[in-house]
Amino acid sequence: MTDERAPAISRVALGAIVLIVAQLVVRVVLVARGDFYWDDLIIIGRASSSPILSWEYLGHSHDGHFMPGAFLLAGITTVLAPLQWWLPALTLVLLQLLASLAVWRMIRIVVGRSARAGIGALVALGFYLFVPMTVSAYVWWAAGLNTLPMQAAMAFIVGNAVLLVRENDDPRRRRNLVIASVIAFVVALTFFEKSLFILPVAAVAALLVVRMQPGVGTGDYRSSALTVTFTRARALWAWLSGVFVVWVVIFLSVSTATAGSHSLGQMWKLVSRSLNSAIVPSTVGGPWEWDRWIPSPPMGFPAVWMIVAGWVLIAGAAVWAWQTRRGAVSIVVCAALYAVAAQLPVMWNRSSEATALELAQTMRYLPDTALVFALAMALVAASPARGAHGAPAAPHPAARAGVLAGAVVILVSALVSTAAFSTSWQRDPTGAYLATAQASLAEHSDLVMFDQALPLEVLTPVAYPNNQISRVFGRLDDRPRFGDHTDKLMVLDEKGSMVPGGVSPMREVAPSEGTCADPGLTERTRLALSGPLIEWRWTVSLSYCANRDGEIGVSLGGRELRVPVRAGLHPVYFQLGGHGEHLTVRPLTDGLALHTGAGRVGEPIVAAYAP
Repeated sequence: MTDERAPAISRVALGAIVLIVAQLVVRVVLVARGDFYWDDLIIIGRASSSPILSWEYLGHSHDGHFMPGAFLLAGITTVLAPLQWWLPALTLVLLQLLASLAVWRMIRIVVGRSARAGIGALVALGFYLFVPMTVSAYVWWAAGLNTLPMQAAMAFIVGNAVLLVRENDDPRRRRNLVIASVIAFVVALTFFEKSLFILPVAAVAALLVVRMQPGVGTGDYRSSALTVTFTRARALWAWLSGVFVVWVVIFLSVSTATAGSHSLGQMWKLVSRSLNSAIVPSTVGGPWEWDRWIPSPPMGFPAVWMIVAGWVLIAGAAVWAWQTRRGAVSIVVCAALYAVAAQLPVMWNRSSEATALELAQTMRYLPDTALVFALAMALVAASPARGAHGAPAAPHPAARAGVLAGAVVILVSALVSTAAFSTSWQRDPTGAYLATAQASLAEHSDLVMFDQALPLEVLTPVAYPNNQISRVFGRLDDRPRFGDHTDKLMVLDEKGSMVPGGVSPMREVAPSEGTCADPGLTERTRLALSGPLIEWRWTVSLSYCANRDGEIGVSLGGRELRVPVRAGLHPVYFQLGGHGEHLTVRPLTDGLALHTGAGRVGEPIVAAYAP
């Protein structure tokens, strides 16, 4: 038997290597065509304005997420190579490789060493590696930092749990499995609180494996599957449960996930949309059409026939498993329950009435669901055939050929979907803007610049203050200094190029008394504005003529700012916080007298756009 099995096992292992390498090539191409996007810039902005080892940075609740591990890795990356995509891209590739290897290890542990289950193991692995459900969260750095460690840890811990519930009397081996699992669980939680789902997934997977074992459930309660699952891995469940409870307490005390308005109806609409328009067509490799409304991420729009084909495939696979494998119904039901339950918390967090339902079609919340589906496939492949008492019977050659042909068709479909997604993802303007801006900043590193917002198509004001260029470009060494006054206003345009700047005409500033020949501003003077201002950080432009070099103090009903002036006729620009109906100016240097012409209060803009 050993001689017969070895070649088959080696063919399965070779097939797994080919699949993993092929996926890695696809993933390298994906990140090579990608760049930073949205939350990436927010995280970079925070890593540029706070010490990366501070609790202010690591403990921040980012859009309801508590993710100190992800922040730490992103912070280190930002410090080492600020705004250089190659390092985050390398991080994503390595994390994906780690997750893929962990999933293959899990599948091999679940199906055992039986060569008869080899085809099922490869189908399960191929589904995880190429299904479109895992793509959108991979290319987005911030999302990948969340979900890839979770995927790797989930697969690793499930594999360890299965090993523990099988007969294994080596206490040292069992202790090492428990310790490694607890460490992996804690690490995954520091990257994504959704990793809490690892515990129930591991427990259910172990229970389903135990139910397949001969003699389980044939005697009293002590031989029941639930009892055996608990007793054989009691140390694992105790430690993981303790970590689970502690992390829930920490998360609830730190996170802002429950803030804002929520709706049960909207949550269910989002979950339903995700099931019917994302998960179901994804099982047949869809969707083939991806579209985006910048600055939103790409959304999948599956054809109706793809949704129908997905439902037919799922129903057909479920019926086949029910008729041919003992215990398959429980496996299918558990996988379906996870597909729904795992989305409830995140969709509740996004269930504002203003949330577009198309959010559910971005698929970025589904990588762990793809992993659980792959686990379910492996469990079905490992299940005994109906009427059999051992391993599942070897499939008929014709059935094997049919399965392989179907898997190849779905694989090709998935690659078509992935290529379409990549094309849509590439249309984001962020990468080009950042590249141009970095070059422009380096060319004008001798300037003093004002802070300004990134273009709306790159990052909207909802991310303030992390949408400011001082945050996003703060870690760059070769750039202008950001200050609050300058005599030469330069700004970045919407493409990232450095161009002359001006001030938007929110309010006009009245000129002071006197003339350049006879300056009348020699003491504290209130210059009237054309209307009141709300509390904000405003940019002011003034033209002046001074009799000597010196300093003036300016304020808008708030803290006074010291601004240097030069003898002669010059412009000056400064930023300060405040509100009210007057700009107050007072000379600070003895003997300084000046005359100010008409000025403006507003926001820094491209001079060519200023009226």
